[in-house]
Amino acid sequence: MLLEIKKVTKVYKKKVKANDNISLSIAEGEVFGLLGPNGAGKTTLVNQIIGLTMPTSGSITLNSVDVIANPGYARESCSFQSQTQVPISGLSTMQAIELVGRIRGGKKADVRKRAMELIDMLEMDEWQKTLGLTISGGVRRLVAFCMAAVTPGKIVILDEPTNDIDPLRRRILWQEVQAMARRGSAVLLVTHNVLEAERVVDRLAIIDLGKVMGMGTPASLKQDEGDAMHLELILEPGAPEPPLPDYLQQPVIVNRRILVRVRPADITTAIDWARSLKESNAIEEFSLGPATLEDIYVQMVKNPDETDRPGEAK
Repeated sequence: MLLEIKKVTKVYKKKVKANDNISLSIAEGEVFGLLGPNGAGKTTLVNQIIGLTMPTSGSITLNSVDVIANPGYARESCSFQSQTQVPISGLSTMQAIELVGRIRGGKKADVRKRAMELIDMLEMDEWQKTLGLTISGGVRRLVAFCMAAVTPGKIVILDEPTNDIDPLRRRILWQEVQAMARRGSAVLLVTHNVLEAERVVDRLAIIDLGKVMGMGTPASLKQDEGDAMHLELILEPGAPEPPLPDYLQQPVIVNRRILVRVRPADITTAIDWARSLKESNAIEEFSLGPATLEDIYVQMVKNPDETDRPGEAK
């Protein structure tokens, strides 16, 4: 494996464990997702991989090199798109992308060609000569992605790369993420967007409150559900939660959303019950389908919509 993280724990003041005994590995050519809500410890873990923060305990090796002892090697080997916007106010889009490409060791002609490929691919031509000070947050996000992708390292780390980006360019960006992996880079995708992660990653780890709650391929994480279906109810605004029949299993309630597991033998009964709630205006809508990665995520994560959580930079 290219990246090996073993039993990493990071403890901040007041004994807050931002990471709690995390172990995972990523191979060359793999897109690996780090999935969790705000405050789960995702960004803290990334900061330790690239040598910005020292773990309290555990080990991190990149290409068999101890990056805790040699943080400079990590920064040389990793291309990184931060969760926060990059400071490019005084540079044009092209200048920012080319500058990082050259700093990372790319030849001038190669960097210029690759920068133009990315700009054309993401339909950013109109902003090519525009200063970062005057472009929108979504375009700045695209520029930051291009800066990470123009001369990719052994590992490309993308921390919430699609924030503020329109759906069409998001799709193109994900295609380029997969293309970078096919060309040999390991891609670590840090996100809380479950639906997008399911389409892109080869494997993923779901983390919450600093711990790994589940890890594997999207299919393997869903396989324990077997033939069971998932019923989702959306309550009418202000409506109370209805009493749930005993045959509805593992209920998870998040704001107005209720998610329950239904055995095959109880599907017809469950649909009739949901229809009765809809007809009485107790719920706004309902849906029934096989388990998705989002369903598994909601079951594993405590308070997945909570935003004020310890242990992670916002």
